[in-house]
Amino acid sequence: MSQRYSTASRRFFGMRLTAPLLMLGLSACGSLPTRPVRAAVFDFGPGALDAPTLTQPLGLPLLALADVKVSNGALDKLAVLYRLGYADAQQLRPYALAHWSMPAAGLVQQQLRQILSQQYAVVPAGEGAAMTREQGKLPLVLQVELEEFSHFFESPTVSFGLLRLRATLIENTSVGAKVLAQRQVLSRQPASTPDAHGGVRALGAATDAAARELATWLAQREVSR
Repeated sequence: MSQRYSTASRRFFGMRLTAPLLMLGLSACGSLPTRPVRAAVFDFGPGALDAPTLTQPLGLPLLALADVKVSNGALDKLAVLYRLGYADAQQLRPYALAHWSMPAAGLVQQQLRQILSQQYAVVPAGEGAAMTREQGKLPLVLQVELEEFSHFFESPTVSFGLLRLRATLIENTSVGAKVLAQRQVLSRQPASTPDAHGGVRALGAATDAAARELATWLAQREVSR
């Protein structure tokens, strides 16, 4: 009788000891750190998929493109930014899990070069001066300042990519730089979805439209010279 009691007691206390250990093991498994979610990285896509032209056609006028500047320090970072126009339009907010591959100025610079290269031989501002100094004629210089580059929400479901920039066309003469013209460009393109993916696509379209507007403006300036 006492042997059966001893065996039963061991089983009982063994169960009492095993249960907390099992719960401790499950708790430990649940507390293991999860793999962090990485932010998606965006740009404006691969560009032209055809083989690039290695040389510019003869006769294209030379245009020196200065580095794009920003008037807002937030645009120097990689975050994809948005504004809630219906709640607090003065606040720029970053998407938590969406980053650009480079700051906004670099993205706009690439798109400007790609579009303007269809009608100009585009070179960096410093190289343009070096290439033509011996000929005594310097190329026109295009300076661009980016003022706004955000995904703007008019309502929780209606939004667009918003870009605003100021372009200045400069002629370098023997007596110094001369401002020929300035233009303010405001470009907005609708977003297909109210999230970072929709905002990125809309900002790409807005940048493309702004670059084409500048190309038309420059062509008109060339005709009037």
